Amino acid sequence: MDRRLAALYDVENPWGRDDEFFLGFAGATPARVLDLGCGTGRLTLALAAAGHTVTGLEPHSASLAAARVKPGADRVTWVEGSSADLPDAAYEVALMTSHVAQEIRGDDEWAGTLADLRRAVVEGGGLAFDSRDPAARRWERWTPSASRHRLTLPDGTVVDAWTELTEVSEGLVSYVHHYRWPDGAELSSPGTLRFRTEAELRESLAGAGFTVERVYGGWAGEPVGASDDGELIVVAHVV
Repeated sequence: MDRRLAALYDVENPWGRDDEFFLGFAGATPARVLDLGCGTGRLTLALAAAGHTVTGLEPHSASLAAARVKPGADRVTWVEGSSADLPDAAYEVALMTSHVAQEIRGDDEWAGTLADLRRAVVEGGGLAFDSRDPAARRWERWTPSASRHRLTLPDGTVVDAWTELTEVSEGLVSYVHHYRWPDGAELSSPGTLRFRTEAELRESLAGAGFTVERVYGGWAGEPVGASDDGELIVVAHVV
């Protein structure tokens, strides 16, 4: 991730109900917590501030660089890498937030990630993550007219931002985030997300050795399909 994109990400994605949910899932009792795909560390740092022993694992060096200079960063063990680098039986809690699960597109890659997490989480430990519900078809809102908004950077610069949907095919949705500075300079960030159904998520977790406790459809604990949040929020355990 470009350093400029890391800065934009923090402005565009402030603390929200999803963070509150995952912080609550980690619990009040200090635990060893893994934040897989920690990005710039918004939730990671809050977990550490709450008294947990936290590892933030992230493949993008620019995101980690942004996380490492934030207040409280010295309380976190930051690791640049992938799930394959995880140690065995090292965590009581594992999290994948901000739809990181959808960045893992291939079936083999997804199965490998879950296997790595199963190996890294102790018996009785928990896993929670979010993935957008394909039935909600949220990508239909990813158009320049519907998504256009403005971001104000810490130095006061106002950046125009919008999303362009480029392709929808066989569970994969591709898009481009666009950013335009006042001087006309533009930065684009393409991506592709995998939209898995609830049934697909349940099957893959069972195959990896997890027991699914609940799947919510919204951040207030609504059933799947009953919230405009359009989420599949998975809570699972190793038993």
